[in-house]
Amino acid sequence: MLTKKQHELLSFINRRLADEGVPPSFDEMKSALGLRSKSGIHRLITGLEERGFIRRMPHRARALEVVRMPKAAPESKDKQAKAPFKPSIIQGGKNAPQMQAPASAVEIPLYGRIAAGIPIEALADPSTYTPVPQDMLSSGEHYALEVSGDSMVEAGILDGDTVIIRRSDRADNGQIVVALVADEEATLKRWRLKGNKVALEPCNPDYETRIFPAEQVKVQGHLVGLIRKYH
Repeated sequence: MLTKKQHELLSFINRRLADEGVPPSFDEMKSALGLRSKSGIHRLITGLEERGFIRRMPHRARALEVVRMPKAAPESKDKQAKAPFKPSIIQGGKNAPQMQAPASAVEIPLYGRIAAGIPIEALADPSTYTPVPQDMLSSGEHYALEVSGDSMVEAGILDGDTVIIRRSDRADNGQIVVALVADEEATLKRWRLKGNKVALEPCNPDYETRIFPAEQVKVQGHLVGLIRKYH
């Protein structure tokens, strides 16, 4: 699931590749999307890459390849305001099959796939829950997210896994957290704070560590458990 800006950028890159055979420059992307800085384009490109829509070609400047296009465009901002959950998460819905919680399990909110463009606080949906073993939870409030992408595979977190997050606004160095970057992008990464800089580290050598001013990154919770379904 893509945000509106991610979808706009992906479509722009795809059109330019089809028309001219080369991707647009970051300045052209910035102008096309009406953004004020290239850092916003960097975040959008990284989000598209982590979700498997584009691929960066190694050792070549401006080399981007569109791997796939989404099946449908995200909804408009007006529709997002009326139904804020739809453009950013995948929900089970009332008719979706639900896991039956065993006696030793506790049901916690399942907010859907972690996706860019919306804070965790805005994802709350009281209609969708998932059962979690009680001994996986500690004190405090918890929620679950479905993982999209492979940026954390070396931490044992795979695409499609369900991660259990304890809500908090602080993290210790080395913890895996849900971080909100510049109030625009929610991502699951390892947290490193040094001075006034925050490094968000992937656990996959194919992805780069991203460094931000500390004031641009907010902790939304930290990882306490993981559930995996085998098919």
